[in-house]
Amino acid sequence: MKSDPLLLHGRHFGRTVFALCNYPSLLTNGILRLEQLEDTSIEDFPAEERREHLVFEKLLDSYPGLLERLHQIGKGASAARGEDTKSLKPVVIDWIAAAGEPILPLLPRNSKISRGFNHPLTGRLLCPAELDWNDAEIKQKLQSSEIAVSGDQWPLFLYANEVYDPDDPWNGLSRSRLLINAYRHVFTSPSSVEKEPKATCAGNARLHGMTSVTPPSVAYITTQVRFALSSSSVFSRTDAVTDSETFYHSLLDLFEDPDEKGEVTDLLVWWNRQIFPTSSTAKRTLKSNSALSKIRQKRAALKDANASTT
Repeated sequence: MKSDPLLLHGRHFGRTVFALCNYPSLLTNGILRLEQLEDTSIEDFPAEERREHLVFEKLLDSYPGLLERLHQIGKGASAARGEDTKSLKPVVIDWIAAAGEPILPLLPRNSKISRGFNHPLTGRLLCPAELDWNDAEIKQKLQSSEIAVSGDQWPLFLYANEVYDPDDPWNGLSRSRLLINAYRHVFTSPSSVEKEPKATCAGNARLHGMTSVTPPSVAYITTQVRFALSSSSVFSRTDAVTDSETFYHSLLDLFEDPDEKGEVTDLLVWWNRQIFPTSSTAKRTLKSNSALSKIRQKRAALKDANASTT
């Protein structure tokens, strides 16, 4: 491990340039800031960001070729996103059609102009779950953009059977058949959408040794499906109309919230049963009356009691 050039370089960099640093954040923020600096001066940034960028520049200067290697990762991510956007565009129409029934008015598989709130089917799926698409006034305001939908307003298609319970927003969240179809299409194989998943899956998951569903991958697929249903023609994370970046991060915020750990764990178990049914991560959740479950319940109760007395 110590012979890795990057590791050796990092040891010296930490000792001589900057020791206490969150390097993933340093690299991510630095790359994003390089784009911003095309239109503004470094002097326009707060002092803390200027200092961080100075460290980032020193890191690039000290290891020739590092930025290019980082850009290659970015190019790979961008290429994958473009491929998935292109491949989901036509097939999502097949998945939202009722079995054996035509979609009326017609929805072309290779054109997005009539999608989004312009069509009753895609409009209902994209309608924020807290709004009623069947309300003529709401429908009209969504179609005219009088109601602007932000990225943290989750559409109805996220929910199982497109049913949203305002008293229990977790009920059915991220468990729709549409999302499962899209996930299989991208990660296992397009042919696996209509078949039961096999023990050894083909496609991107197998290529990269992926054996369990991750929260970011669910957020990614959900973002892709949302875009596929929309009338927007070009995917852009900064697009103010689709607000894809806010949407993606709002899902990640929920999935990574420590207070939602129990719900997220149950959700991932459910997802793994659909995608990787033979994986250990698809195991059943604890029975509420089992010994292990009662031990954990007691421990949680003790923690709550101790917290309330401090």
